[in-house]
Amino acid sequence: MDSASTSPRPLTVSHAHSKFVHYTVIIISQIFILAFGYGFLGAVAYYEYLAPSDPVCELMRSYPGEVTMLVTLIATVLSVITATLFTLSVKEALRHRICQPISLIQLSAGIALAQGSHILNHRHMTLTVFTLFVFGVLKLLTAGWTTLLTPTYFMWPVQLNGSEIDITGSAFATLLREEFLANGLSMYLYSIQNNAFEVLDIGGMLSGVAAAGFIFGLPGTFNFNGAKYNISTQGVVPTIEAFSGSDGIPDADGTRLGFSGGNITVNTGVIPGSHSSVPIPQGFSTNYSMWQQGLTANVNCQAIDSSQTSYIWNTNNSFVIYTNPAAPNNNSITGLRLWNISVNCDTLTAYEYLTIVDANGNASLSGNGFLPSVVCLGPTDTNQTYTSFTIFTQGFYKYEFLKASVCEVVPLLTRVRADYSNEQISSEVISFAPFQSENAELLSFIAGVAKYQSINSQGLTSSTIGDTLYSIYSSTTTERINNNLNDTQEDYWRGVVEFSATFLRSGFMATGSFPDNIIPNNLSSPVNGTMFISTIGWTRWTKNSPTYLLATVPLAIITILTFACALYSLLETWEEHRSRKHKAHFNVSNTIHLIMLCAAESLKLGHFAKHKNGNAIKNNEVVKVQLDEFDFPRLSNSQCVGEVKLEGDA
Repeated sequence: MDSASTSPRPLTVSHAHSKFVHYTVIIISQIFILAFGYGFLGAVAYYEYLAPSDPVCELMRSYPGEVTMLVTLIATVLSVITATLFTLSVKEALRHRICQPISLIQLSAGIALAQGSHILNHRHMTLTVFTLFVFGVLKLLTAGWTTLLTPTYFMWPVQLNGSEIDITGSAFATLLREEFLANGLSMYLYSIQNNAFEVLDIGGMLSGVAAAGFIFGLPGTFNFNGAKYNISTQGVVPTIEAFSGSDGIPDADGTRLGFSGGNITVNTGVIPGSHSSVPIPQGFSTNYSMWQQGLTANVNCQAIDSSQTSYIWNTNNSFVIYTNPAAPNNNSITGLRLWNISVNCDTLTAYEYLTIVDANGNASLSGNGFLPSVVCLGPTDTNQTYTSFTIFTQGFYKYEFLKASVCEVVPLLTRVRADYSNEQISSEVISFAPFQSENAELLSFIAGVAKYQSINSQGLTSSTIGDTLYSIYSSTTTERINNNLNDTQEDYWRGVVEFSATFLRSGFMATGSFPDNIIPNNLSSPVNGTMFISTIGWTRWTKNSPTYLLATVPLAIITILTFACALYSLLETWEEHRSRKHKAHFNVSNTIHLIMLCAAESLKLGHFAKHKNGNAIKNNEVVKVQLDEFDFPRLSNSQCVGEVKLEGDA
């Protein structure tokens, strides 16, 4: 029987309209899903950071399991809808395609795709690979949506800027010189206002202790004015309000060189970003990384060689000036020894100390300690300018482990990155520069603090500096401390120098130091940095991130295939409408429908048994069939163009 095309049947307007609506719904639905996915991805890429409101973030942090379940549920629903739209579009496209000659293996591949499955046939690798690829992409949809929608913990960066006191320039040198004169000071720190004595004494010592003891495993946290510093201050002053320490208001004499604690004026604010409409979350916690001024010192300590002639360290000039033989009976002082400690550094410099001795002029070797120190400016640089100072020291009695030594202290102006986190300030030096001639007053102040520590730390029976170093010495193995004594002194004096800069900055930035608490422009130095807010939400991936590809490529591929199938069906339906023909309605992925079509006795295929022409299954795979409609829909054989079509009995 000659081949017959599908029987002409009137295609009603309502039927064509319903098909157009059906395909349009598939396309529009897929567009909405694609728009949601890429719109969300685009919003994250545009804004860089997105986070829910703070109450929602708190709920998400409190119920992580529920958040995971909800995201997985949404991802599964979107994946199922996407896969369903794809299989529907494949079914409709295959219903039209089967009306034209198609091989059984191609029909089998189409049916597998319509069922969201795949074929495995080594004789048809192209179809096998294609169906496996689509099958894999469908399975990746849920993973892609989950990756795209799952919120993660991240640090939201916010740029900050502000200003602090600039202690490095000539303007501050002039101001500091005026403060020296107003308080009766000269090149050395002979006196300080009010309670600043106590601050410099205790604060400087504790800063040195923290710096020196840290290398031996002792606690390395230093507290000053309510702020906590890691190991040492590095010469910085807090530029973040939450870390600025004390809220007390200093009195009229409690600022600048008379600073004894109180509120520090912080002038740091948020730089408006390019997306000001997006609110900055409060977050779970906040860390800061700021670039600001600091101050440190290179300290080099070495033993004094008795054969050297560059300076003369003399500790032999001492004599008993008071004795009281009856003292043991009335608990009074038995005797006093006056020490005249001198060193020749440019000029002869001498300090006097008093220590307690017994009636014979001897001190207790185990109970008493004597640690004299002498501070000298210099040596000068090539321009005959003082840019450093030296500290001579030697321990006696229980401090005798501290041999005669000289420490050269070279202060450095630094630019540091200060990290504010865990209620503590840690600083790292980024760049440094030596002192210049305009820093003479600053050098004088720092050397004066060291001198003040040296003189006032020594009492009648012991020295606070000596006791500090002794406690480190006695809490560490002898071999280790002996190998690091010079390092210990270096770290101690470095801590004192850095604290002196922090004290100075704090005093000049204390509330009330300047009118309206505004630092003049010629005395201010810019600070800038980043505030990192810990929150939960979504952040932009890098362009080459495999996560980015996993989340977007599967959706794009399935959308393209869905569009292709739906558009093909639309064109075929339009052609039916124009030709006034009506194709059969059946579901090619429905096994019952396929069996009914094959049972129409119009399809001639080989049996499972082998024939002389080879394997019947292999031969049947390439047999072309098509859907015919006579009195009822049926599958029939179709040969190549120009050949006779084989039909079953009508």
